[in-house]
Amino acid sequence: MSTIQYFEITIADYEETIELWKNSPGIALSKADSKQNIAQFVARNPGLGFVARDKEKLVGAVLCGNDGRRGYLYHLAVAKDYQHLGIGKMLTEKVLSALQEQGIQKCHIFVIADNLEGMCFWQKTGWKKREDIFVMSFDL
Repeated sequence: MSTIQYFEITIADYEETIELWKNSPGIALSKADSKQNIAQFVARNPGLGFVARDKEKLVGAVLCGNDGRRGYLYHLAVAKDYQHLGIGKMLTEKVLSALQEQGIQKCHIFVIADNLEGMCFWQKTGWKKREDIFVMSFDL
């Protein structure tokens, strides 16, 4: 019997979540992932981010937000000892369901180019690589 439970992410999860992300290959962190910035992000996107816990231990996390038209999924990670148990898929399903409830019909994810394991996961779960667009950024 699985002891994994899923909860809406809160800023109280930050320290455990940032450690998970830091220890997860393929997750790129920046100043945007400071506690203050994550608190603002979670407050602006209630009900769209989730954590997975095995009893008290955080074993998975994902952030998600939307701009009113599209959803954007960030930093899906599952602790190494808990991978291949369906936790990443369940976290993704929870995000997509929450987006649908808000009337959002499409979600995007940014995958680091050399994150082959991540790319494999996303393609295996039905996501498609876009060849018609490029992501461009501008630092303020």
